[in-house]
Amino acid sequence: MSRINDRSSLQRFARAAIVFLAAGAMIFSSVADGVARSLGGGRGMGGDGMRTPGNGGRFPGNDGPRYPGGGGPRFPGGGGGVIVPGGYGPGNTVVIVDDGDQGPVRRKKKAVKKQKRQQQQQIARRGGFDVPPPGERRFVTNEVLLNISAATSIPALDAIARRNRLTRLETQDFTLTRRRLARLRINDGRPVATVIRSLQADARILGAQPNYLHALQQAGTPPAAADPLQYALTKLRLPEAHALAKGASVLVAVVDTPIDTSHPDLADVVVSSFDATGAADKPHAHGTGIASVIAAHGRLTGAAPGVKLLAVHAFGSARSDGTSLNILKGLDWAGKSQARIINMSFAGPADEELHRMLAALRGKGAVLIAAVGNAGPNSRPLYPAADPEVIAVTATDNNDRLFAQANRGTHIAVAAPGVDILLAAPNGSYQMQSGTSFAAAQVSGIAALLIERNPTLDAASIRRLLMSTARDLGAPGHDEQYGSGLADALAAVTAAGATSSDVSSAAPAPAN
Repeated sequence: MSRINDRSSLQRFARAAIVFLAAGAMIFSSVADGVARSLGGGRGMGGDGMRTPGNGGRFPGNDGPRYPGGGGPRFPGGGGGVIVPGGYGPGNTVVIVDDGDQGPVRRKKKAVKKQKRQQQQQIARRGGFDVPPPGERRFVTNEVLLNISAATSIPALDAIARRNRLTRLETQDFTLTRRRLARLRINDGRPVATVIRSLQADARILGAQPNYLHALQQAGTPPAAADPLQYALTKLRLPEAHALAKGASVLVAVVDTPIDTSHPDLADVVVSSFDATGAADKPHAHGTGIASVIAAHGRLTGAAPGVKLLAVHAFGSARSDGTSLNILKGLDWAGKSQARIINMSFAGPADEELHRMLAALRGKGAVLIAAVGNAGPNSRPLYPAADPEVIAVTATDNNDRLFAQANRGTHIAVAAPGVDILLAAPNGSYQMQSGTSFAAAQVSGIAALLIERNPTLDAASIRRLLMSTARDLGAPGHDEQYGSGLADALAAVTAAGATSSDVSSAAPAPAN
């Protein structure tokens, strides 16, 4: 203890000595300056002599901004210094005695930097912010979808939008996923990806993604020549299957363009409709055609002529694509309307919000069926067909050849006729079309037959039934072109008479 006291005494004595010497230097300098002025000039400078330090000057002082002392902003300290100028010209001596401790200040700066770095890392790790990958262009270029807390009021959301140079267009609450999404317009031309990244810093925003575009999956032009007969009925062995089940009263949702409910082949088929677009569109060929593949019961015979349809208007008549938000609205409504099967004859990019909705629908017991897409053999997998919750269907022709424009992939479950298909069209007419859209509709109809035959079947059991009873095409076993092969309605309906536990082990589900 005595050593410590001696050391402290020595330190105080050294500081006092330095201060004493500094004061002496100041007195000496003042005397020298007076003598110099009496002789008619300064030492090395004319006029008023040196430019002495002072408040706000270029040299150190109690309030000088650029040098230590007095707690100045650029050199923080305890303010315990004595600063003394030497003479003028060469040989100036500046003595600085700083009794302040800068250690805590440095530690505080490091702590602030560390905290900022941690915050940036937390922002980067926040999930739910779906930045489109490079090269992806299938979205509305001046819109963004935000996932916001239900506790965030509309005025607060509008304030967030203004601060980020956005304008709120609409807000939608989704019952199935328990999420609130807002569609906003980007006002200043910034890329969607840039806007999504900038929104990650606001904790009130739970997620953001593009308003993706999904396209209907029919061929661009009808084929020049086609078999006018409904060859699909024979290929799928539907007449024999209809002797066992016709899908009586099973609810099938068709998420598509408007359906011509007045068509003679679709009389009393549509029991309820929902408009997700807000546009006064007329009946369209694609939606009407899909409805007839599933449920026609006039000149044409659908795969399940006894079903009832829920018509979801999510795609406009003037375009072949629909937005993420409109599709989500339609799916949410279909789920709340107790749809057992949902037909999705469209395809697009991977979509996080769509995946959440599909998972919620599967959780409610819905069977989800989608077209694999018409982008060709070199395309990446398209969604929703490539989603693990969905039964993906490809298309074949009258000779069991693969539709040339069909996508490929391990996620494909089965194939069904989709080339040169005779369909109902608006205004009581008929059309011939091709595409994986119509193949998916065939399988949606077969799924309805299975549910009538065995109402206890769940979605996984229906997938396995379809795959285990399919007629193998292409390479032996499951392949990337045909999946497990051509769907066989009769074999599947016959097998559906077994219990769901027996069916569940009939065949493995494909890798997704």
